[in-house]
Amino acid sequence: MNFSRTAVIFVIKKYLFGKPFYTEAVVKNIESASESLPYFETVHSTGLKFTIKIQKDDAVYGLGEAMRGINKKGYIYNSFCADDPNHTEATRSLYGAHNFIVVKTADKLFGAFFDTPAVVTFDVCYSKFDELIITSENENMTVYIIDGDTIYDIVKEFRSIIGRSYIPPMWAFGYTQSRWSYIDKDDVRRVAKGYRDFDIPLDAIYMDIDYMERYKDFTVNDKTFGKLPEFIEEMKEDGIRLVPIIDAGVKIEDGYDIYEEGVKNNYFCTDKDGKPFEACVWPGMTHFPDFLNPEVRTWFGSKYKILTDMGIEGFWNDMNEPAIFFSQNSVDATHEKIKRMASEKFTIDEFNELKYYIGSRQNCDEDYSAFYHNTPSGRFCHKDMHNLYGYNMTRSAGEALEAIVPDKRILLFSRASYIGMHRYGGIWTGDNHSWWSHILNEIKVLPSLNMCGFLYVGADIGGFGCDTTRDLLLRWLSLGIFTPLMRNHAAAGTREQECYLFERPEDFKNIIDLRYRLIPYIYSEYMKAAINNEMMFKPLAFEFPEDKVACCTEDQLLLGDELMIAPVYTQNALGRYVYLPEEMTAVRMRAGELFFTEMEKGHHFVEIAENEVVFFIRKGKAIPLCKRAKCVEELDLSTIELIGPGEEYLLYTDDGFSKDYENPANFRMLKK
Repeated sequence: MNFSRTAVIFVIKKYLFGKPFYTEAVVKNIESASESLPYFETVHSTGLKFTIKIQKDDAVYGLGEAMRGINKKGYIYNSFCADDPNHTEATRSLYGAHNFIVVKTADKLFGAFFDTPAVVTFDVCYSKFDELIITSENENMTVYIIDGDTIYDIVKEFRSIIGRSYIPPMWAFGYTQSRWSYIDKDDVRRVAKGYRDFDIPLDAIYMDIDYMERYKDFTVNDKTFGKLPEFIEEMKEDGIRLVPIIDAGVKIEDGYDIYEEGVKNNYFCTDKDGKPFEACVWPGMTHFPDFLNPEVRTWFGSKYKILTDMGIEGFWNDMNEPAIFFSQNSVDATHEKIKRMASEKFTIDEFNELKYYIGSRQNCDEDYSAFYHNTPSGRFCHKDMHNLYGYNMTRSAGEALEAIVPDKRILLFSRASYIGMHRYGGIWTGDNHSWWSHILNEIKVLPSLNMCGFLYVGADIGGFGCDTTRDLLLRWLSLGIFTPLMRNHAAAGTREQECYLFERPEDFKNIIDLRYRLIPYIYSEYMKAAINNEMMFKPLAFEFPEDKVACCTEDQLLLGDELMIAPVYTQNALGRYVYLPEEMTAVRMRAGELFFTEMEKGHHFVEIAENEVVFFIRKGKAIPLCKRAKCVEELDLSTIELIGPGEEYLLYTDDGFSKDYENPANFRMLKK
């Protein structure tokens, strides 16, 4: 059943440059065009360069996971999957590579997808204030151009050619708790008990790398997590699922079956001499599975069955840019540099040079250029294929899980990604910090990720790195209750940030309770967005393109067709200014109760206490709320009521596990 907007006729053309590698990001057959690329001036040299004039009031949207604004004008972005937890406004690369943009000028409106696994730089009015300059390191690329009448329709058409977004089980929309690391079963029990004792809803607890035996994939530390199947069942009886991490690197260790199978069957990436490439990650020296090889994907993906057979129903894939701490080549080069510098007069300049050099050895170009993929299409240097690695690791898991548990949805999300991976899993937006600026960046990245097909997304609520604060965690939760993935996650050595550990835990309970009351709406909007290639989160500019204020408002988002959210993202704030592009109903949650205020179009200062949540229902719309529960499986949808000025709402509801997504019986019109 399709409840999308009226169909629009689009023009999509494909342009080939050099000998492009088929990334499988686009799954719809598009015939190649014979004419030259429209809109852009194209230059062929050692790579490719595309330029187009951009004026003051023009806009460039997209690029998925990136820093800065929803409108990308004014900065430069490198499309290169990068492990950079300390990302700031100066950061040019994050964990994902998403090369789709929509360009809106006074006389042009089009979408463009630059499909290549190599590095692409998007210089959006940075080097030249009136030019968008796109460059690639090589000439092998496929470019798709999409013409349409509106930004949103172009996005929908792009989504239709890259395939349906991943759909998680319904329980994965509950609140979840993580930390690097809960070190044993009693640690996990302590967390579960803390949430249940304070009656704060919880659906999952994550197991970071310490659940494994010496960080070896698909193993369990018997001393700390022995009899894991029984423990999984113990937690599930209380409505809590365990979600383990899987890293990309395979430990080099005789007797470790994954390692020995990989070596025997030539399943690992190789160095220039054809030997398995070695680098250090958490397990120590590791090999990297060659995920660009379909046979390797099948092999590695089949290993997830080891954990699903124990009762596991969800996974998160990590370190899959891939992250490299160092290689032996880096160690040798560093030793030589230290010896040379030690023989000279050592000054502060040499000290700073050495400090920078050692830091630069992590995830360095030299290491990424030192290993190769052996695929049915040929042998390729990793650096030229880099952006496909995390995508294909998650594809490996996603395809295998379809065979392992064909009738059941499994939670799956990843750190690194490329367009196409959105069909197999979601993403979390990397190792963010306990910084107020990272709340704002999450607001801005949500619609950009939706444009590229990633719907199941969320940040590390409260911040992964640094020490969180009570007010920051409360404010972040007030945004997180609206994101599909709602996970509180913190790093080793930082302040514990489980909600029950703070003063007045009832404040945290009330916010998370509201999330569970909203799940019928959030789940419905997610499913409609996935089925109809819609965006779940939209900038105001996409809905109100003629409203200049709406077009430059980037700290508010539309959620579905009914809600607008305007989170607080500054310290010690009394509230915040909000722009309403139309009449709306403000809904305030205070101490678990809801209060309603009709508000006119225009600018308003809205007071919002730290323990309150305010969101806005659009004119003529209504949303469903149900009674809270301790976990998603205990939600009683018979308690749903409609709130807001509208009279009806189209609810999507199913069993939360099966895959009969488009069954008309899943859609039900609710009326007041």
